[in-house]
Amino acid sequence: MNNEEIRDYCLEKPGTIECYPFDEFTMVMKVMSKMFIYVSLDRVPSTMNLKCDPEKAMELREKYDSVTPGYHANKKYWNTIILDNTIPDKFIRQWIDDSYSLVSAGLKKKEKEELSMMAEKAKKVL
Repeated sequence: MNNEEIRDYCLEKPGTIECYPFDEFTMVMKVMSKMFIYVSLDRVPSTMNLKCDPEKAMELREKYDSVTPGYHANKKYWNTIILDNTIPDKFIRQWIDDSYSLVSAGLKKKEKEELSMMAEKAKKVL
C-alpha cells in the first residue's frame, strides 16, 4: 500500500480524522481523540507505526524483516512497518484494522458512545 491508499483506507473508518500534530511529514490518523496510526511521509520507503497486541507485535517482528519495534513509541505496543512492498496489502489492512480496534477499545465511555453512533450512521448510508 502507498501513503494515499493508507490515508483513504483509514478515513473510511468511523470517527477517523487526519492531522499533522508533529510536523508536515508525519500523517497521523486518530479515532476520536486517540492516535491509531502515523505515517512518515518523508522517508523512502515510507514507514508507519501501528498499535498492536504485545504478543502479536513480537510475532510479527520475528516473521517479517520489515516489521520492527515502534519508532518513537512504546515498543511493547507499537510496531513500525517499512512500506517496501514485502508485506501483502491485505495484511497491512488487517493490521490497520487491529490498531483501530485496540485504540477504539481504550476510548472513554462518552467517546465510545459517539463512535458507536457514527458507525450506525455509516451502516445506514451503505
